[in-house]
Amino acid sequence: MSGEAEPNVRQAIPFFMVSDMEASVRFYVDGLGFEITHRWVGDDGKLRWCCMRNGEAALMLQEYTREGHGPGRPEGKLGLGVSICFVCRDALAIYREVKARGVAAETPFVGNAMWVTSLTDPDGYRIDFESPTDVPEETVYSE
Repeated sequence: MSGEAEPNVRQAIPFFMVSDMEASVRFYVDGLGFEITHRWVGDDGKLRWCCMRNGEAALMLQEYTREGHGPGRPEGKLGLGVSICFVCRDALAIYREVKARGVAAETPFVGNAMWVTSLTDPDGYRIDFESPTDVPEETVYSE
């Protein structure tokens, strides 16, 4: 065989189990600018699962079931210890956009040669937007 084979694994998509689908969709779609690309609506007309994209990045959401099939919501705080990092061209632009939409975002800082701004979704999952920079480490953004 000549040449290298194309990689089999092509993408990882975070899949968050959430406690309130409507609140999570508002956060990701209205607040962070994601667009729902695929959805599963139950017989009752309620959104049960969705896949959404923002640029080339994607994530999936599904609400914990209260009855029937599927996992029930675990005890304790959801999202604890989970952080998803979205690498983008301009994390500062993301910060300004989400703040303009009324979303609470941490003030950007430089860490590991990246501008980083962080948010927490309704279930406590940490969402980081990062972009490369040559600004000195630990610099804090000021408007």
